[in-house]
Amino acid sequence: MNKNLLSFAILALAVVILVVNIWKPGSTESEKNTTAPAGDSVETTEDIPGAKLSSLREGAEAPDFELNTLDGKTIKLSDYRGKKVILNFWATWCPPCKAEMPHMQNFYEEYNDQGIEILAVNLTNMDKGEDEVKKFVEEYGLTFTIPMDEEGYTGTTYQAFTIPTSYILDENGVILKKIVGPMDEKMMKDLTGVK
Repeated sequence: MNKNLLSFAILALAVVILVVNIWKPGSTESEKNTTAPAGDSVETTEDIPGAKLSSLREGAEAPDFELNTLDGKTIKLSDYRGKKVILNFWATWCPPCKAEMPHMQNFYEEYNDQGIEILAVNLTNMDKGEDEVKKFVEEYGLTFTIPMDEEGYTGTTYQAFTIPTSYILDENGVILKKIVGPMDEKMMKDLTGVK
């Protein structure tokens, strides 16, 4: 009898977990279907001001954005047309981001004059504040552009749910590759095609 009761309790718990994870009151069909097989992208619109339906698959145009940089300038992704771009999403508290930064800086110093730009978007809404970001940039000697995603809209648009997340964009702003996890210099060279 106890085995049957335990089996029933486990089964009931599994059903409750399944229902809680699948069903959301008032959700639409497109909201329910927000996961995709590995390597695929999901086309959704979030309740984000200015967010547009976008596809983040390879071969699609990267969604434009406008952010203020750590040094107070306003930049748009479209300002970098004509250059290959490594678009990186990171935070100061992220150990893999810390490991990746020296590689990005070395790569930037070596290949920036070959028409490659690094935009390392700080997920400021999830980070420890602008002073902490400035301290991090100084400590790592970073000289590439650091846009600040203060509201979190850009990180959400680019599905930067695991960080670091990077996109390699061609000269026309088209996504060549999405990378989840840290990159090293060799990987950056291979992905951007520099010699």
